[in-house]
Amino acid sequence: MSTRGHCILSHGFESGPDATKVTALADVAQRLGWSHERPDYTDLDAMREVSELGDVHARLQRLLERAREAASRGPVVLAGSSLGAYISGLVSLQVPSQALFLMAPPVRMGEAPRLEAARVPTSIIHGWNDELIPAAEVVAWAYARGARLLLVDDSHRLANHVEASAEAFASLLAAV
Repeated sequence: MSTRGHCILSHGFESGPDATKVTALADVAQRLGWSHERPDYTDLDAMREVSELGDVHARLQRLLERAREAASRGPVVLAGSSLGAYISGLVSLQVPSQALFLMAPPVRMGEAPRLEAARVPTSIIHGWNDELIPAAEVVAWAYARGARLLLVDDSHRLANHVEASAEAFASLLAAV
């Protein structure tokens, strides 16, 4: 069975590939005819001796390898939550991507470089009450790129907006 393309869904820090949000996105991708994968970064997140966020560089490299391999076969959409959104944006600069879907993206993280991403169709969902990433920073980042932005009454985990996240992702995939 041929697909419209391939989605790589990256979970957030101290989450996992079976997390609620990336599972919901995988279901959407499947329903809309996209193949998908959910890389597991839990081993790298546990590497606190590297940084308080684990081995972010290795996380980035793991996604980069998978994205390059997938892009050699056809269209790729990168999606991620929090740290997964951050690495998805960075990888989109190195691998041709059809679109980006970012949930609670950290537009800046301490000493790390600010979030950068390819100028491709981008959809973002973010909580007004995100305790880690101020909504105003995400609004400014999205505005500068002309990205689609859905702000919801939720915290960083977006636990009350899994279905809204899935619907926003479906809308993005349908437009690609």
